[in-house]
Amino acid sequence: MDVVDGGHPFVVAHRGASAQRPEHTRAAYELALEQGADGLECDIRLTRDGQLVCVHDRRVDRTSDGAGLVSEMTLAELRALDFGSWHSGGDAARDTGVLTLAALIELTLDWGRPVKLFIETKHPVRAGALVETELLTLLERYGLAAPVSAGHSRVVAMSFSAAAMWRIRRAAPLLPTVLLGETSRYLGGSAAMTVGATAVGPSIGVLRGHPELVDKAAAAGRALYCWTVDERPDVDFCRDVGVAWIATNHPGRTREWLG
Repeated sequence: MDVVDGGHPFVVAHRGASAQRPEHTRAAYELALEQGADGLECDIRLTRDGQLVCVHDRRVDRTSDGAGLVSEMTLAELRALDFGSWHSGGDAARDTGVLTLAALIELTLDWGRPVKLFIETKHPVRAGALVETELLTLLERYGLAAPVSAGHSRVVAMSFSAAAMWRIRRAAPLLPTVLLGETSRYLGGSAAMTVGATAVGPSIGVLRGHPELVDKAAAAGRALYCWTVDERPDVDFCRDVGVAWIATNHPGRTREWLG
């Protein structure tokens, strides 16, 4: 992963420009790109017929007009649902159907400037390790699984599961990875080293309580990715302590705040 450029963190659109458009929809990601996001973040799950889709929750109830588990639905069934009208920005936005990871990859690669795609695999899931297997298969199809170096990679894999990150590291050693975590003890300990993560990812709450995580990560040759940073004092804090990547629901205004 890249180092901080000129003292300013890079801005990652968390599920797209999700404060203004329904999360994980093409409309949300297109707006984030238009607003100048340096990276796009997504969560992926496997459908019943083995397709990778960008959905955060195990169930579709919160973000669609349907109900049920993503893992028990086919892609065709998911495409029949409305993933936009629940959101205040859904009525005015187009392209708010379910988004496949393949479609998001193509959108990112076709954009007129380099943008990194941060892909989080969700665990525990019924599919288990198959999620990482299918992710790497898809990345290979687009020529993204074996970058010349971690710094030049267009994709970053992330998970709260150390086992998932170890699977990625073994199969695609040059693909950068972020070990996400809920506690400073976990992220500041040996877990990241054990799985070969190139970055660690605390929440803004954890980082506020333990800003030394930035220096600890840097001393081990790792970057720091912080989520979810939406308020100006938190954006300023991340810049001041040297965070490399900040995930935010407001990529446009966050870039403005960073100048």
